Amino acid sequence: MTAAGSGGVPPVATAPPSLPREVYVLSVVGGCVMLGLGLILPVLPVYAATFGATPTDIGVLVALFAFLRLATSPFCGRLGRRFGERRVLVAGLLLCAVSSGLTAFAGSFGQLLLFRGLGGVGSVLFSVSALAMLLTIAPAEQRGRASAVFEAGFLLGGISGPALGGLLALVSLSTPFAVYAVLLLATAVLALAVLRTERTAGAAPGREVIRLAVLLQDRRYPVACLAALSQGWVLFGLRSALVPTVVVAWGHDVAWVGWAFTISAVVQAVLIMPAGRIVDQVGRRPAMIAGTAVSAAAITGLVFADGYALLVILLSLYAAGSALLNAAPAALVGDVVAGRAGSGVAVFSMCTDVGAVVGPVVVGLIAERVSIAAAFASGAVLLVVALVASLTLTTVRNSKELIDE
Repeated sequence: MTAAGSGGVPPVATAPPSLPREVYVLSVVGGCVMLGLGLILPVLPVYAATFGATPTDIGVLVALFAFLRLATSPFCGRLGRRFGERRVLVAGLLLCAVSSGLTAFAGSFGQLLLFRGLGGVGSVLFSVSALAMLLTIAPAEQRGRASAVFEAGFLLGGISGPALGGLLALVSLSTPFAVYAVLLLATAVLALAVLRTERTAGAAPGREVIRLAVLLQDRRYPVACLAALSQGWVLFGLRSALVPTVVVAWGHDVAWVGWAFTISAVVQAVLIMPAGRIVDQVGRRPAMIAGTAVSAAAITGLVFADGYALLVILLSLYAAGSALLNAAPAALVGDVVAGRAGSGVAVFSMCTDVGAVVGPVVVGLIAERVSIAAAFASGAVLLVVALVASLTLTTVRNSKELIDE
């Protein structure tokens, strides 16, 4: 007999507890950063060419940003431990603002290199500190949702930025850089004003330190790092470097590349919040397995793709898997680090940057010396390895949450 039938009060479904306000603030901050990057990235090669930069020079300019992110990452954990992630985050935003403002008034290609390099340093200070704060603030049972909200801000900013940047470039090529500098200054003020709360105490100086050697002994951490490496390799090595070449080789212009990327980005933006709920409610392990399996299947399909429509479908399928891989690995790292200081979040971030720096070079060499299909296969292999590693995780259920080990 049901409770209603026996005169009892029928059970009422309770909504999941809301996320801490600071999670949404960090998402807005991240969205503003990505919006600004979207403003300047389409304009940067053209702007550099006005200083007489060759295609090789422009390649160096783009790679320098990623390289300095990677080189600075090892110091982020130490800085966060000493000064607190909130201060390091704001410092990163201010450094990016100075970098963008100076870039708007650069007088030579050498100055452009220097100023963009400063932006790479500021970028990693912000991104590592923001993720560390997010994983500290969000309760364990909400880390998947929190990571999804955080990533949603980046996605929305990245989708809307390029179109706005193109409009601003009609004023002058330096205008997007000046606007980005102002946007970053406003974002830094927002972070200073709103992130001053007792909830960020775990992101303050003087916390217990967890060593990298200890982290590596917990299988969740290397599995998360492997997934991050695969994501960096595929997103920046395969998608950004190979897909445009393939689309143009099929006889389409660059606008078709933009449409393919936009469609897949919209798919990911739509799915990112459901993915976060899956990570928290179903568990980290199932989400990791599903994310790596779907992503690997999509990239494997690109090996055999022979038309634009199929390519868009496969990129959208990859976006679906990527939505899970943007939430689950970060949640795993948060479970392991559990608010303690150290280099755990920085090394996790470095894995994505390693994929972004090394991936395009290696993928390019494979495409040139073997075939484009083999280059796509390199990403599929990495994702399959991440899938196998995810299968080694175990899930333990208790009355409050799903814990993956």
